[in-house]
Amino acid sequence: MSNVTSPEFFEAREVPLGGVRGVKVDRVLPQRELPTLGAWCFLDQFGPGIAEMIVLPHPHIGLQTVTWPLAGEIRHRDSVGSDVVLRPGQLNLMTSGRGVAHSEVSLTGGVHALQLWVALPADATQIDPGFEHHAQLPNFRSEGIDALVFMGALGDVESHATTYTPLVGAQIDVTEGTIPLRPDFEYGVLVIDGSVRVADVELKPGPLLYLGTGRDEITLAGPARVVLLGGLPFPDDLVMWWNFVGRSHDEILAAREQWENQDTTRFGTVAGHGSDRIPAPVLPNLRLKPRKQPSRQQ
Repeated sequence: MSNVTSPEFFEAREVPLGGVRGVKVDRVLPQRELPTLGAWCFLDQFGPGIAEMIVLPHPHIGLQTVTWPLAGEIRHRDSVGSDVVLRPGQLNLMTSGRGVAHSEVSLTGGVHALQLWVALPADATQIDPGFEHHAQLPNFRSEGIDALVFMGALGDVESHATTYTPLVGAQIDVTEGTIPLRPDFEYGVLVIDGSVRVADVELKPGPLLYLGTGRDEITLAGPARVVLLGGLPFPDDLVMWWNFVGRSHDEILAAREQWENQDTTRFGTVAGHGSDRIPAPVLPNLRLKPRKQPSRQQ
């Protein structure tokens, strides 16, 4: 393993989540020095122990939402007609393309979940929106490792979920074992339960450990449950504001105005909520600028 990036900690920060009654989440991505991890551009952790989660209809552009529950049940409804109950070990994947709207509401007490976004490459930002529910996901298993691969591929095990850039997302239960990596991918590890020793450092719940590129394998020593994220370094500088991912201020402005004008030709309608929806916040009095990708020397 040559040109291996030194591991780096990125601390989560607690933020209030708009539209959810009194709920705060731990925001892991984006970070000023880590705007993307592969195509992964956003990661919130809800809970554990959130009694109720109510996220009213709201819009997205330019991304895929990846909802990964760890405890509890979540009902998803969207403007392409989906109405699905999501349970731990299952994946909800919504591709916004040019525009979509959805809602998520907890059905049982005690919600613990990860909400992630994958940035769409420029040539996929105007595709039709879509939704996938994956009740069965493939396992990658080796000595001391039992992983559910919910996005992309880990070794020779690949999820059926649709991706637009090479990446991986996997939940790993580990005692002690080794997993294969791609040297051209950058990787990060987040601990859900327990603690794990990885890349000669001890990692506990809270921060993301950024492993960078240049590795063809990594040994994990638990016991722990962790989430592994990775992918080819994303080439584009992104403008991220509210629920939108774009490339320019004008693109974000147009999407905001269309949502506020209730433009159903772009965002559709989410059934079952009547006129309830999350309004867009006011744009800051300045032009939004892309988050510049830092130089990551290998």
